Amino acid sequence: MEEKRKHKRLDLDVQIQLEKLDQGGVTTLKLIHVDVTDISRSGLGFLSDKMLEIGSFYDTKIQIWTKEIINAVVEIVRCESRPDGKFKYGCTFVGMTDTEALKIDIYQIFNDV
Repeated sequence: MEEKRKHKRLDLDVQIQLEKLDQGGVTTLKLIHVDVTDISRSGLGFLSDKMLEIGSFYDTKIQIWTKEIINAVVEIVRCESRPDGKFKYGCTFVGMTDTEALKIDIYQIFNDV
């Protein structure tokens, strides 16, 4: 199977909170806890026991391997239900500074060595 991704996925085992963004970018105080499974420069994958809407946006803070925090806005683009009752999500970064993206690039360089 041909790999279509532009950016290589890196394993990342952390828990994060997603804060839903409503129309106009206003956050609601509804926090959702999820388990991140992988991250790339363009997005991340995670598991959740909550059903999230494809096309919805969330503000999040991701603690990476260096203990640094990446602030990002993500859009849910894919959902797959699993036999264990959880959902596997794919999302893309739609709001992240170049500095934050560079932290992921640096990790990938060290991971490839």
